[in-house]
Amino acid sequence: MNYKLPFEKYEIYQLAVVLSLDIYQLTLKWPNDEKFGMTSQIRRVSTSIGANIAEGTSRFSEKEKARFIEIAFGSLMEVAHFLFMAEKLSFISIDDLNIKKQLIDKLANKINAFRKKLKS
Repeated sequence: MNYKLPFEKYEIYQLAVVLSLDIYQLTLKWPNDEKFGMTSQIRRVSTSIGANIAEGTSRFSEKEKARFIEIAFGSLMEVAHFLFMAEKLSFISIDDLNIKKQLIDKLANKINAFRKKLKS
């Protein structure tokens, strides 16, 4: 039997991991001179989405949980920004951007629904 930690059971966490892995794969093709710039930033912020979901779902109060979920949402929007910039700089195609935007939109909707549930 494969034991899962409590946060691993949340679909928003699983989607955050998928997005983060996608970002790592996508950024492998980015220019080497961006290694310590945008590549580093988007990788770091993409992993913080799942990290904040994991930390937030482990908190005892609903208010604290909701706050970490809000931080995860902010990080998700940061990823979107970096992807928009990457497309403008021709690091990714418009098709790649649109595919990632669909995943971001799906995750954003699920994070918002989870946050609303916590706040109600």
